[in-house]
Amino acid sequence: MGQGWHRDIAVFGSSAAGLAVGAGLWVAGLPEAAAWSWRLGSLLVGIPLLLTVLARLLRRSGGVDILALVSIAGALALGQDLTAAVIALMLSGGELLESFAERRAGREMSALLGRAPREAARYRDGALEQVALAEVAPGDRLLVRRGEVVPVDGVLADERAVLDESALSGEALPVAHSRGERLRSGTVNAADAFDLVATAAAADSTYAGIVRLVEEAQAARAPALRLADRYAGWFVPLALALAGAAWWFTGNPMRALAVIVVATPCPLLLAVPVAIVSGISRCASRGVLVKGGAALEALAAARTLFFDKTGTLTAGHARLAAVETFGGHDADRVLALTAALEQASAHVLAGAIVAASRERALALGAAEAVREQAGSGLRGTVDGVAVAAGSQAFVETLAPIPPEAAGLLERAAGEGVSVVLVALDGKVAGALLLADQVRPETPRALRLLRRAGMTRIVMLTGDRQDVADAVGAGLGVDEVLAEQMPEDKLAVVRAASASAPCVMVGDGINDAPALAAADVGVAMGARGATASAQAADVVLLVDRLDRLAETVNIAHRTRRIALQSVFAGMGLSLLAMLAAAFGFLAPLHGALLQEVIDVAVILNALRVLRVQPVRASRHHLSPEDLARLHAEHEHLAPVLDQIAAVAARLASLPGPEASRRLVELEIRLRTELLAHEQADDREVYPAVAALLGGDDPMAAMSRTHREIFRLHHRLGGLIDALDPQTPDRAALQDIQRLLYGLDAILRLHFAQEEEIYAGLARA
Repeated sequence: MGQGWHRDIAVFGSSAAGLAVGAGLWVAGLPEAAAWSWRLGSLLVGIPLLLTVLARLLRRSGGVDILALVSIAGALALGQDLTAAVIALMLSGGELLESFAERRAGREMSALLGRAPREAARYRDGALEQVALAEVAPGDRLLVRRGEVVPVDGVLADERAVLDESALSGEALPVAHSRGERLRSGTVNAADAFDLVATAAAADSTYAGIVRLVEEAQAARAPALRLADRYAGWFVPLALALAGAAWWFTGNPMRALAVIVVATPCPLLLAVPVAIVSGISRCASRGVLVKGGAALEALAAARTLFFDKTGTLTAGHARLAAVETFGGHDADRVLALTAALEQASAHVLAGAIVAASRERALALGAAEAVREQAGSGLRGTVDGVAVAAGSQAFVETLAPIPPEAAGLLERAAGEGVSVVLVALDGKVAGALLLADQVRPETPRALRLLRRAGMTRIVMLTGDRQDVADAVGAGLGVDEVLAEQMPEDKLAVVRAASASAPCVMVGDGINDAPALAAADVGVAMGARGATASAQAADVVLLVDRLDRLAETVNIAHRTRRIALQSVFAGMGLSLLAMLAAAFGFLAPLHGALLQEVIDVAVILNALRVLRVQPVRASRHHLSPEDLARLHAEHEHLAPVLDQIAAVAARLASLPGPEASRRLVELEIRLRTELLAHEQADDREVYPAVAALLGGDDPMAAMSRTHREIFRLHHRLGGLIDALDPQTPDRAALQDIQRLLYGLDAILRLHFAQEEEIYAGLARA
């Protein structure tokens, strides 16, 4: 690309110099010398163009550049040297503009290649040594200095690291990481130096995989020429026929030359490629790698969208959904003791449990005498308490399973939720429910995709039908296809693609065949070395589904602007051709007019570079405010768990125990939950409303607050009226119904707030 850019500058400079020198010689009274200068300037453009046209004709491929060659040759043959020089300048200037757009398009993607590290600082016998990147092996301890690129994938060995991840994800602000987190190669250390323990060699790291995808994307052929050639198939014969007719009826070859001049080089040759490469550039700046313009054009035409569930619509990893307790145990204590024990395990569910305890700011003790049964569970002592956590089969060998736990296990199996049972001092005290939760941005992303023209959204998954139906119903997809093996997904996508363009989104190796079969395959996340990313046409370098909605929007806008440029330019060119055929435009004047038309449509095509992301608002919450609001919801998660737990067991609890649990819950609701909602109404909602605009955009959310306050007031009255020793069972049933309603409305309310806040986050 660099050589082409410099070549185009040289050709344009030579053409401009020939025209300018000729003009100077003509003013000086040397017309013959001026003519030779203009001829030389036009030949510097015409000869390479002749070679290009001959090469295409040998491949049986024409194009609108034939008109450019005919116009330059015709002008020279008819002694119109100044006209030939102007046409040459026009053509070389258009090529230079196209190279500028391509250069800008490649800037974001080439940045990855240019930043590739060559060496790493490795610890050896207590000292640092610089080694070639290829020598780094998994397990090596590396030092990453301030401003350096993380050379390989690894685990952070220091307390904290702050990384600039913009090159991979488009995230403009630095991202903080804590000890033990996995770091991706290709990010930049934006703070103090830190130690990294390599988990992959350089060739197997994220950065190397993405670089391979970038190289593949840069080598891909854009569909601009296909789109241009589609229209050139009738435009070129029309222009030549009109020129021939003008010559035939008038006997004046100058009329034919004027017609060809105003038809050259035509917006088809320039505007469409400029728009396409600008669209690819815009996608790259948003952290989306599009492997050539063919994928962008197909994305704009597709109306059917297939999603794999796990890792695309959902996060692809387990998160703590709820903490259920038995026998009066406190949920936070059960979670803290379990997390302290799970710190000694490398199991994927152990990581989710520890992460949930940290989100809730729970203090974790030290576990002693830990013994793990691989794949089943582990046991040990934490702060003097004997703790065991794991599967039902593991825990029931240590403690009897209470009846309420058995019912919970049955419900969880039907919902596709993983359960970790917890026993404290030989008794089952609780259960941790973990699930692969829907991504926070998924509902909004699906709405934006429908707005962008997707009329049919289908979820594909290997899960059981009942589990898949529950997720699909919550997301509002059009169809759910469950229990799908890779060959089943492939068959579904092939059948859909045979009738209309379709898009398939996935992230796993098992999705690769379907991704390859779809008109556009989209791979989630910056896992560039995976089979899914290699098979895909589009790779989302950041695990955010709303980036796909942005890409579809960019594809539609790119195609719309490209066609707008084509039809506007062709319409103006046709009018100019008719004027030239009737003798109203001389060849020189026609060349100048066509220059104006071409520059106008190219500048219009460059508008693609200014396509804005799909946003709910032009204003944003600060990262600090967003983190604070999310942390407040995480802090209140145990309160919601307590509401659900009390409601589920209220009917089976003894009278005094039921009264005690209800009083404790009401106090917690009043002091923690209601205080939070009141502060939201007074402080947060006015600030959010100012960002969203309109008279009262948060009115519906405030109305939900009123309903929450009303339900709490009614709940408090019923609890105050209870006899602490022998509460009325009918009153307890009313309270139980209230608790179920309060739990449902609070969880929905929190989810709605999270979605609004996510929509206001900086992209």
